[in-house]
Amino acid sequence: MEVNQYLEMFIEESKEHLQACSEHLLELEKNPDDLAIVGEIFRSAHTLKGMSATMGFEDLADLTHKMENVLDAIRNEKIHVTPEILDVVFESVDHLEEMVMDIANGGDGKRDVSATVAQLKRIELGEEAVPEVAATVAGPAAVESVLEYDSFEQTVIAQSSEQGFHAYEISIKLREDCLLKAARVFMVFEILEKDGEVIKSSPSVEKLEDEQFDQQFYVAFVTKESAEDMQKKIMKVSEIEEVVVTTIDQKKFSEREYKSQQEVAATATASAVAEVESTPATVPSKPEPAAQSAKTATPAKAEKNHAPVGNKTIRVNIERLDILMNLFEELVIDRGRLQSIATEVNHGELNETVERMSRVMGDLQTIILTMRMVPVETVFNRFPKMIRQLSRDLNKKINLEIIGAETELDRTVIDEIGDPLVHLIRNSVDHGIENPTSRRAKGKPEEGTVVLRAYHSGNYVFIEIEDDGAGINRDKVLAKAIAKGIVTQEQSYSMSDNQINELILASGFSTADVISDVSGRGVGLDVVKTTIESLGGNISIESTQDVGSIFSIQLPLTLSIISVMLVEIEKEIYAIPLSSIIETSIIRSSEIMNAHNQKVIDFRGKVVPLVFLEEIFEVPRTEPQDEEFHSVVIVRKGEKLAGLVVDSFIGQQEIVLKSLGNYLTNIFAISGATILGNGKVALIVDCNALIK
Repeated sequence: MEVNQYLEMFIEESKEHLQACSEHLLELEKNPDDLAIVGEIFRSAHTLKGMSATMGFEDLADLTHKMENVLDAIRNEKIHVTPEILDVVFESVDHLEEMVMDIANGGDGKRDVSATVAQLKRIELGEEAVPEVAATVAGPAAVESVLEYDSFEQTVIAQSSEQGFHAYEISIKLREDCLLKAARVFMVFEILEKDGEVIKSSPSVEKLEDEQFDQQFYVAFVTKESAEDMQKKIMKVSEIEEVVVTTIDQKKFSEREYKSQQEVAATATASAVAEVESTPATVPSKPEPAAQSAKTATPAKAEKNHAPVGNKTIRVNIERLDILMNLFEELVIDRGRLQSIATEVNHGELNETVERMSRVMGDLQTIILTMRMVPVETVFNRFPKMIRQLSRDLNKKINLEIIGAETELDRTVIDEIGDPLVHLIRNSVDHGIENPTSRRAKGKPEEGTVVLRAYHSGNYVFIEIEDDGAGINRDKVLAKAIAKGIVTQEQSYSMSDNQINELILASGFSTADVISDVSGRGVGLDVVKTTIESLGGNISIESTQDVGSIFSIQLPLTLSIISVMLVEIEKEIYAIPLSSIIETSIIRSSEIMNAHNQKVIDFRGKVVPLVFLEEIFEVPRTEPQDEEFHSVVIVRKGEKLAGLVVDSFIGQQEIVLKSLGNYLTNIFAISGATILGNGKVALIVDCNALIK
């Protein structure tokens, strides 16, 4: 079977199943006696195991199988859930995630997980030590089965046992210096086939022949010979280091395993029906019993409603949406050009057609932007597990609350905010939340709370990280900032609390007394600030000592098509993003004052510095301007304001944001460019760079 065409689907579904495992494991930790949660985790793990085996990722399937055994023992109440057991299962999920990421990056998904597998085996056996693999011959129930058997193979083994045959699982390990591995494999199989029948091998026979394995392989074998005799015969092959013959314990998979295999087949069939309903005739005849099993196991109502649900969703590669977005951006540019021509020609029918086309394109724009929107849940869902691990590492009790995970944001922005949020949360946990002893001394509950909140407001999404920890120590921050030369002693006297809070965003700033793996290396929040501002957003901090802190991130809904105010300086046109504008104003020259060698105006009781764009961009003047009145655009960055002085306002327009390319990087106060309706290029002003 050609599996490459299904690789992308496998990776996406694997991530979904692993995320489900993580979420349910966190629930299970809070409700260790709820076996229904264990069942949910088991189903996700079982489906992942089946998918991995089908795609040929044996290491992934094997680790999932070992984890599944532990989950099965828990749901059958053979072992009880403890934090130590969950630690090992979480570790297994971490390994599985790394394997899937390796596969997504073009790797083979292989990873050394022997230590974790050994722990899983010990847990499955009731915390008892597992016999060393070096044992020559194992007894009837000595070692957990390494190979996985489908229902047909299980039937063959069961029937052989009834007829007086022995079913063995044989582990053969070649010497490290073995030169002809395929030849040794052939000799082993030759011995086996003389005395019985090979049921299965791992890796597959094809991989063994191509030497696509390390030094060890496994064989399921049915024979009337004793285990000891088989071990001695195989050891006679040269360059073989070790042979372990284990009797297959059929009780392990008799009824339960057969049922599980039916479940995974039913899941696969149901999935296929949902995604490819138009081709029912192509389903092979073999899975029919599984399909029938699925019908009997599914309530009538769910079965009836299953078909329409399957047709409502389709997976689309993000690259296709990017191409669609680029094409639409070209249409937006042409729309502007048409509107400009229609205004010049002033033809009735042309104006009507352009107006109607603009309305349709507006609806189309809404649909395309909506298609690119992704819930922030895709970023948020990694944090509960991270908080659990951090609380254990730091010996703190922390509860994470997530609010507004369904809030949607453009995929481009989603891809960029993950790392900043990780750093902010780690900062809150390490610097913010106190240890239980300190919290008790302050009259707080031992368990600290971190709230991760997302919500829409206008054309922005706000993401807040709030904690009820120690807050920001004003004096400590100031002392550190002065020591590092970030501010002077004189400047510190006139700084507001918010300005002092924002000092922790300065490059190389850290108040950690002890450098830890969590934070305190002085490489932190300045990177967060830079990333967020590069996305057209900003970050603000509110903090009260011994009460807590709130880090608030403001992000634009989308980065591709933005609304701007077009302004003119001499003959040059510039675009100022509406998201930065508070209002426009026309002021008299007499209203301009001087303060500390800076021209300022009084704007609603606030002193606002003026920035003359003609000076910033060195626009040449052909003739002197009327100096009596000035057109000013009041813009903001967080709580800071500035007035951008221009010649005139042209009007509001939606434009397509284009980068300046690799040759024009780091141009001061310019974030990109756009093509206007008349074909001219307008530069987009980066207001954040102009406000100090």
